[in-house]
Amino acid sequence: MKQSVRIENRKARHDFVILETIEGGLALKGPEVKSIRSGSANLRDSFARFENGQLYIYNFHIAQYPSALEKPDPERKKKVLLHRNQLLRWERKVAEKGLTIVPLSVYFNRRGRAKVDLALAKGKKQYDRRQAIKERETRRQIERKMKNRGAK
Repeated sequence: MKQSVRIENRKARHDFVILETIEGGLALKGPEVKSIRSGSANLRDSFARFENGQLYIYNFHIAQYPSALEKPDPERKKKVLLHRNQLLRWERKVAEKGLTIVPLSVYFNRRGRAKVDLALAKGKKQYDRRQAIKERETRRQIERKMKNRGAK
């Protein structure tokens, strides 16, 4: 069985409160697909924005494939493929509530198509991040004590 590639944006869940997620297709060029398959992509600091009724991902760095004849710009905006009603619904939400769209991961489905998981998100404040870290630490301590208690 072939190992599937999944490029994650781990920082997104730390910096944002995820309200809703959606899966969309990615319009890529051939060398970009090969680079993603080899794991040469980075989603950190990437975001999505509406432009003329279409959704594009910015700051999604895909390294140039070394043996490709065509060498697309690694930082070019990538078009996200969604149904029209999904685009309109999210465009309204972003405009009304001041939310942002953040890519969480890029992967290939079973048919070999490049897919992106997008999140409708709201930025966390510094104190929200500290609170999340504190809750995670207390949960770990409780789990540790429960595990030790059962070992006796």
